[in-house]
Amino acid sequence: GVQTALDTKAQSLVFVKRMVVIAVSSITYLRGIFPEDSYRSRYLEDLCIKVLKQDCSCPEAHKLVKWLLGSFDALEKRYHVIESYQFKFRYSECGPQMDILWSNVTGDTRVTLEDTKKASTLLIRKLFLLMQNLEALPTGVYLTMKLYYYDDVTPPEYEPPGFKAGVNDSLWFEGTAVHFRVGDIQSRFHSMKLRVTAAQSRLGKLQEGGQLSENDMEMETPSLSQIRAAERRKCVRSKVTRRKKKKCF
Repeated sequence: GVQTALDTKAQSLVFVKRMVVIAVSSITYLRGIFPEDSYRSRYLEDLCIKVLKQDCSCPEAHKLVKWLLGSFDALEKRYHVIESYQFKFRYSECGPQMDILWSNVTGDTRVTLEDTKKASTLLIRKLFLLMQNLEALPTGVYLTMKLYYYDDVTPPEYEPPGFKAGVNDSLWFEGTAVHFRVGDIQSRFHSMKLRVTAAQSRLGKLQEGGQLSENDMEMETPSLSQIRAAERRKCVRSKVTRRKKKKCF
């Protein structure tokens, strides 16, 4: 059903979970990763979307659903969660006070339900547009999910259901990687970002004059040296903050 309020942390958490399921389901559906019968139709405002079934018969899709449920366990325990498509969750220690992510303003800002719904619909629309402009996936691809968190807020013995401790490695793309800032969603208690990274060689439709433009979403195309520098900075930061990763089975 349609959520009519986001006044409490519990309501905000339910909303964020739904948006993650919608976004991940949309990515896998539009990229043709799972069979059609792995999804059911739902509506977000006037958008018809496909959502993964919890009881789907496809073993791979069912495993992804279990991974999502495992990540929600970590989310409920207020640990920071980041997926490979970079859904970022932030928790405020001061209740409704928050940093507005799409600007550099910090303050006691109240986000209305209408604001959140508009941002959610816009994010999914942009995601649809981007997925339709990427080249079809080759055969033999595989799907994995990784969760990142900080030791200072996570018990050392904690493992989200369906995950195990992993090494803090980096993603490397063949050639230049292009980063898309698809959208941000804010509630009073949570924030969610969706970032997509793809090899430039997969963007043939965009380079041929596809329907996606820089006005639709922010795009960044760093050089290889910038990517390597960013990876080095990430590794250094990981050592300082002791950030660990949970890698799916």
